[in-house]
Amino acid sequence: MRPHTGLLAPGRCGRQRGPVIELSDDRSSSKHSAAVGAISAPAILQAHGDAVTGYLKELKTRFPDGPPRLIEAMQYSLFAGGKRLRPALVLETARACGAKDPAANRSALAAAAAMELIHTFSLVHDDLPAMDDDDLRRGRPTNHKVFGEAMAILAGDAMVTVAFQVLATDAEPSVASKLIAELATASGPAGMIGGQVLDIDGENQTLSLPDLKRVHRMKTGALLTASCRMGAIAALGGSDGVVEWLSDGVSRSTAASHSTTSSLHHSNTSSALAAVTEFGRHLGLAFQIVDDVLDVTSTPEQLGKATNKDAGKGKNTYPGLLGMDASVQEAKRQLTAALDALRELGPAADGLRALARFVVERKH
Repeated sequence: MRPHTGLLAPGRCGRQRGPVIELSDDRSSSKHSAAVGAISAPAILQAHGDAVTGYLKELKTRFPDGPPRLIEAMQYSLFAGGKRLRPALVLETARACGAKDPAANRSALAAAAAMELIHTFSLVHDDLPAMDDDDLRRGRPTNHKVFGEAMAILAGDAMVTVAFQVLATDAEPSVASKLIAELATASGPAGMIGGQVLDIDGENQTLSLPDLKRVHRMKTGALLTASCRMGAIAALGGSDGVVEWLSDGVSRSTAASHSTTSSLHHSNTSSALAAVTEFGRHLGLAFQIVDDVLDVTSTPEQLGKATNKDAGKGKNTYPGLLGMDASVQEAKRQLTAALDALRELGPAADGLRALARFVVERKH
């Protein structure tokens, strides 16, 4: 794994010492620009991506009896490139919450790999003829174009089971069940899959802005939010109470503490989880808005997939509902809100700030 060049030393999540970086209204204060300017989002993505890729490659050795064609189909999509944004968020949030080397934290690395497996499964199934019917993904033929529809379905199914197997066997026992619950919630009926259903049901209809926001927060934002939460849980360890979150942003504590010490630990953990949850929710919405914009403004060569397809399929998008300029401004507002959510985490979260800016400023 490459060194995490230029990153500030980590601190305890939610208990930072020293000055807290605050943004001016135009997000251009010299202090913040100087600090964040030293952190490169591409370098963060590369470093964490290398760690997760190495871990995923090792997984192949765990299934010596797996049909070779199935393993090949899984690897075709897992190693097709991509930003590895979601696992990077897992590991970078773990760093912000006190994991000095998140790739050496077994729970954080397992969570990052599991998240990438779930994300890749969703892409393989999204590309199928019954879903988005895409022929190109990350500049290459989609999985079903190479291996056939049946094998693509099975490869996606296998990625789901391996994701939860990894969390059950590789994460620390004190947090394994919590990480499993987070990923299941974010990817299931109240998360990504539920959002996909709402997206399909809304085709050729005009959704209200709140309804469109709900689709985006479930379909895309749920996994991004869970990435941040899983990183925090991995770094902070087990706790009697974990803040639950729902697609509408409601959160609550699941259990009360039983002593002064556990109460303090629970308070710190809940505060950290609340901060990264809010960050993830705004980041997820910003990500999907930018995706909607890029679908209109980019070329297939730039994105590595078909463009200008949403309107043709009657999909509800921010540009379609608000127009291009208003959509760009809304993405910026969501970025500002995401950055504001990290204030209490101090300089240790500067890597997350860099990733958030990357999400909004990216061209692909």
